[in-house]
Amino acid sequence: MARPRTFDEDRALDAAMRAFWANGYEATSTQDLCEATGLGRSSVYNTFSSKRELFRRSLDRYNELMTVPQIALLEDRELPPLERIRILLARVVDGEFENRPQGRSIGCLTVNTVVELAGRDPEAAAVLERDQEVRLAALGAAIGAGQRAGEIAGRREAGELARFVNAVIAGMRVAAKGGADRAAVEAIAATAVDALTP
Repeated sequence: MARPRTFDEDRALDAAMRAFWANGYEATSTQDLCEATGLGRSSVYNTFSSKRELFRRSLDRYNELMTVPQIALLEDRELPPLERIRILLARVVDGEFENRPQGRSIGCLTVNTVVELAGRDPEAAAVLERDQEVRLAALGAAIGAGQRAGEIAGRREAGELARFVNAVIAGMRVAAKGGADRAAVEAIAATAVDALTP
């Protein structure tokens, strides 16, 4: 008879996600994961099969925690579309400065993973691509609604502007990870809003 687990698997997954988020996939050792989760090596492997599987589940968990609230905001019809995007950018700024050990942000797990693995890890690339498609669709829909309402510039197609905003968000995260201060990252966000305004 199998012994019952004496730990919270979701809590362990969140701890592993934070370790990968702070250090990246390759720089996070099994020992780091044991220390982060409070589990022994055998428990990590018995529960999550492998470091790769734990990382894949961590990426899924991160996307659930980050993307789902962003989509809810972008689909909030109580707010004007441009305001939804302004709030989204402000939340990105806030998130970067909530996670800032030693004067630098830890960035975004998905952006960090794109830089580290996307070109050589098809499984990670597929997870990232699915997440990006969902975010681009929500951004494009909000921007299209804003264009129809006359509050977002119509010089470019909504899908192109969605990719622009997505790239701005990634750039904000990289800038914060590189040590940019809050004022600099806020200025990037304000410039993006200006670029969308007719």
